[in-house]
Amino acid sequence: MITNMATVLYITANPKSVEESFGLSVGESFLEAYRQENPQDEVVRVDLFKEDIPMIDGTVLDAWNQLRQGTAFGDLSPEAQAKVGRMGEVLEQFLQADRYVFVTPMWNLSFPPVVKAYVDNLLIAGKTFKYTEAGPAGLLDGKQVLHIQARGGMYSEGPAADFEFGDKYLKATMNFIGITEYETLAVEGMNALPTEAENIKAKAKERATEIAKTFGK
Repeated sequence: MITNMATVLYITANPKSVEESFGLSVGESFLEAYRQENPQDEVVRVDLFKEDIPMIDGTVLDAWNQLRQGTAFGDLSPEAQAKVGRMGEVLEQFLQADRYVFVTPMWNLSFPPVVKAYVDNLLIAGKTFKYTEAGPAGLLDGKQVLHIQARGGMYSEGPAADFEFGDKYLKATMNFIGITEYETLAVEGMNALPTEAENIKAKAKERATEIAKTFGK
């Protein structure tokens, strides 16, 4: 069967190597299985710790305000042009993709700050959502997200579940922009159960391989 080529953004946010990271290791297992299942698709790696991901700061806010008031982009300061221009590139890359795999570690109940900065580049009115009389409406329906998150403790259920904010935030923002096909693969408990760490990783790799076979179908 001939299928159209899809673009997958493989978005990672971990300064560790694959060998040192439970999440990245599981992510690579997913990629291997996905490529076998979908050899025609393009996988684009986006390492948020290596990419230039602008943060919303005073320069960006001032530039947005000037643009709303009719200032031409070329009349912004060089710094503002660089930051706003780069944010546009990050957003455009996201818009052009069909599927997304986020691989993040849990840091202090959430994810690395660069993930929030990345999401801030994506939530742009008129691009990924719009305002309507009924409230904001997402514009990216038909796309799909997998979030592989490594957690030292157990946060999927039990008393600690209320303290997991990274996956909840990512799911909420993806839903907000119209991506409702969202799945989480939690690789968790390695610190709580250190003697089971390798077994936990192995089972997560098996699950990642299973997900890869149907991801996007």
